[in-house]
Amino acid sequence: MVALKVCGITKAEDARYAASLGFDAIGFIFYPQSPRYIEPQSVAEIIEQLPPFINTVGVFVNEPIEKIKEICSITKITTVQLHGDESPDFCKQVPLRVIKAFGVDDRFSFSTLAKYQHANVSAFLLDKHSPELVGGTGQSFDWNLVKEAKAYGRIILAGGITPFNVISALNEADPYGLDVNSGVEILPGEKNRNKLRTLIENVRRYKPN
Repeated sequence: MVALKVCGITKAEDARYAASLGFDAIGFIFYPQSPRYIEPQSVAEIIEQLPPFINTVGVFVNEPIEKIKEICSITKITTVQLHGDESPDFCKQVPLRVIKAFGVDDRFSFSTLAKYQHANVSAFLLDKHSPELVGGTGQSFDWNLVKEAKAYGRIILAGGITPFNVISALNEADPYGLDVNSGVEILPGEKNRNKLRTLIENVRRYKPN
């Protein structure tokens, strides 16, 4: 089954509910300009309330490596997701598993991913490119492009995924994982329980074409 991550969590009750539904990973955004930013100490308190097998992911955008290490230590997250211009050498310095995110548009070259294949990167997250919306756009791109990216490793699809288009996303991209955020929200940082439940139910019923 496709791996599922819900990102932009700011409330403990949302994290616990997502975990109870069966989401594989809970994501927290440490990018101060994001409307879903959360303080590291708050994340530490939320993680203490989660079951032991839940993957917890911290999202960073062009943060110094020492700052990332500090937040990893405070929060006890299990994975680091990098949404900025981080180089392969930078990824190698991260003390946890890395998901490297890239914004995709018509000009994006998937050969870029090859540079990160041996750089402590366990998966690539593909989102729609936007110079204004760093760290997640909430907009979708041509999901058929993901098939080209899969030659370079595990692909996590992000951007504009909702309970209503998730089957199309799976059919078109056949990704390793899905990352949902604004498509399951009431407000930035506050999740809609009905949408979370419907999305995961739709994914569980999915049968590949």
